[in-house]
Amino acid sequence: MSTKDFIEKDYYKVLGVPKDATEAEIKKAYRKLAREFHPDANKGNAKAEERFKEISEANDVLGDPKKRKEYDEARALFGNGGFRPGPGAGGGSFNFDLGDLFGGQAGGQGAGGGFGGGLGDVFGGLFNRGGTGATRTQPRRGQDIESEVTLSFTEAIEGATVPLRMSSQAACKACSGTGDKNGTPRVCPTCVGTGQVARGSGGGFSLTDPCPDCKGRGLIAEDPCDVCKGSGRAKSSRTMQVRIPAGVSDGQRIRLRGKGAPGERGGPAGDLYVVVHVGAHPVFGRKGDNLTVTVPVTYPEAALGGEVRVPTLGGPPVTLKLPPGTPNGRTMRARGKGAVRKDGTRGDLLVTVEVSVPKDLSGKARDALEAYREATADEDPRAELFQAAKGA
Repeated sequence: MSTKDFIEKDYYKVLGVPKDATEAEIKKAYRKLAREFHPDANKGNAKAEERFKEISEANDVLGDPKKRKEYDEARALFGNGGFRPGPGAGGGSFNFDLGDLFGGQAGGQGAGGGFGGGLGDVFGGLFNRGGTGATRTQPRRGQDIESEVTLSFTEAIEGATVPLRMSSQAACKACSGTGDKNGTPRVCPTCVGTGQVARGSGGGFSLTDPCPDCKGRGLIAEDPCDVCKGSGRAKSSRTMQVRIPAGVSDGQRIRLRGKGAPGERGGPAGDLYVVVHVGAHPVFGRKGDNLTVTVPVTYPEAALGGEVRVPTLGGPPVTLKLPPGTPNGRTMRARGKGAVRKDGTRGDLLVTVEVSVPKDLSGKARDALEAYREATADEDPRAELFQAAKGA
């Protein structure tokens, strides 16, 4: 489909919807018409087949928000094929041949598959074709790199700066990234330096693939470099200091923009992805933004209540008050003593109480416990358990 056809066709009219139709209305109209004019339902009907193609073409454009925006802007600029003069142009409108505007026959393509000058560059993105700039080699983004780092538990909570040694593809030093021994590669004749070739996708649009001849570089080496074999890229190793933010968790993947492989011909660098592994801590654990710790207490502390000192990660201990009758396994909270969150605040420290049972007792302690057992002989902590078991 030519540019002229694209601008002059009224896709809203084809689908029978107003220009301010919502995406849902466009989809509904397309489905209804597609069922009515589908070739399977109109075998041998050439008009129905042509109508179905028009409907599909209209849906390809209006059903895609980006294409629809570009289509609306193009038609607003050209006024359905007739140029709309601005204020003070004398009123009315006048028509002219779009071929004059695009440099030759409307929709015609130049040597590089683009329009022969004029406003071809303006619509390069709309039609997936290059304009007069298509013969220039394009910047190329560097590759993304993935690396791994192992942190201690404390480093993961507090953040750390670690050295990372990375290997990636960079501009070949032997040929200065040209891929040619003499430093004079030629522009690829297949893609005319764009590094991409178009392939049809139906609906009047085309998709692009990397050029098979230059491998997407846009350049071909006449005398390939011995080091990079004409690719212009060679393996490079470097060590860089990377800041790992506070609060990362085990297995988290961090993206560092622009820290990957360098780009080509002024293109931006790729990104660096760092997968973090976190070692275990002998005392503390982690549950989301909260840290966890298990604190042993004596039976008198649990039964009678008291104050217990609890360690924190990298800070002074905190004191928690145990209420009388604290059961084994109860969890209390020390606020603000956990891991760092993304907003800079901290989670909590979850303290689980574990009643400690001594293995060896002195004579005095044994006598005291025997006296306690006699004093509580009438109490059976398992009575409710058996009562519930009978009633079930």
